[in-house]
Amino acid sequence: MLQVGFIRENTEAVLKGLAKRNLKNAEELVANTISADEERRAIQTELDNVLAESNKLSKDIGMLFKSGERQKAEILKQKTVLLKEQSKNLTESLQNKTNELQEFLFLIPNIPNEIVPSGSTEDDNETVYNEGEIPVLHKEALPHWELAKKYDIIDFELGNKIAGAGFPVYKGKGARLQRALINYFLDKNTEAGYNEVQVPHLVNEASGFGTGQLPDKEGQMYHDAQDNLYLIPTAEVPVTNIFRDVILKEDEFPICYTAYTPCFRREAGSYGAHVRGLNRLHQFDKVEIVRVEHPTKSYEALDSMVNHVKEILQELKLPYRILRLCGGDIGFTSALTYDFEVFSTAQDRWLEVSSVSNFENFQANRLKLRFKNSNGKSELAHTLNGSSLALPRILAGLLENYQTPEGIKIPDVLVPYCGFDIIN
Repeated sequence: MLQVGFIRENTEAVLKGLAKRNLKNAEELVANTISADEERRAIQTELDNVLAESNKLSKDIGMLFKSGERQKAEILKQKTVLLKEQSKNLTESLQNKTNELQEFLFLIPNIPNEIVPSGSTEDDNETVYNEGEIPVLHKEALPHWELAKKYDIIDFELGNKIAGAGFPVYKGKGARLQRALINYFLDKNTEAGYNEVQVPHLVNEASGFGTGQLPDKEGQMYHDAQDNLYLIPTAEVPVTNIFRDVILKEDEFPICYTAYTPCFRREAGSYGAHVRGLNRLHQFDKVEIVRVEHPTKSYEALDSMVNHVKEILQELKLPYRILRLCGGDIGFTSALTYDFEVFSTAQDRWLEVSSVSNFENFQANRLKLRFKNSNGKSELAHTLNGSSLALPRILAGLLENYQTPEGIKIPDVLVPYCGFDIIN
């Protein structure tokens, strides 16, 4: 979340940034936040004064008892009883106002970077890079869900029987290709300096709030009410929360982690032909990269992450493009996001396979993730994350773009991981 001091001191800039996001109630939300903060600070000042007076009286009472002036001491003791009651009421009021302020702050999204384009929908996103030739397929080319059935490598109906729509069962060479992609992505990431971690697939409420999934995306997360745990929508959540309530040393930067996890998303309201097959799932595999950076280095790190994902797609020889998301399409917590899309030739459409984002200090403020700077003062770190990569649409693109009349060829870089070079 944004720091309330930043909102108070940069109100016009905050409103300008929120306008780029097309947030309709921005002025009201910011005004309520500033008002709640002013009231909170006024209560805090009053409480501090009451406590200071109470402490002074306690010392005075002690002195009076020592000097034998018991009657005067008893009069002052009556005053301290009233002050204690007053401080109790003020403390309760302060907590209530602090909670109210927090609720307002949780509703304010991050301020987009100045290079984020204006716009309201994905149609307004800006294409910043394009690479790879779109293959020309043979006349009998099929979309991936039909290829999956033809070669018996993914069973959507069986997954529906076991769990429901959006939970496919990978079989045979399909399962091996899935595992090959996971291992390949992890190897690429670790070779680039990312430390591999294995993390829980469920997180508590504090973790959800820490990275901004709660309360923004609560309706899209699977929730276990009995234990109040959430199935993770991305490895970003548990990996970034490794650093919740942590104070780092400046020489620890950069911190680079990678993790493979299954991911779970309810995807409520997603219907239609565009979500067929692997295009939109409730459970899917993803390899993530997460960085914690010094504030002066985070955009350099973002460029490095973008180049890293580019290299993976180049090795897979998939046609892809990079989009800079507009203000209306950027995520709640992000200051700047680049989406990677591969072209699905059989579907004749672009499929998102990665988002790489800089959150600046937005998540760090929620996480209380700080570092000691060169002056010995605590400062908020910057956090970044990216998909490297999400498997379902990568797999869809591979199946469709690499299909031939003889079968589905395997990209050269994956053959050592798969142990085969064609699905037929």
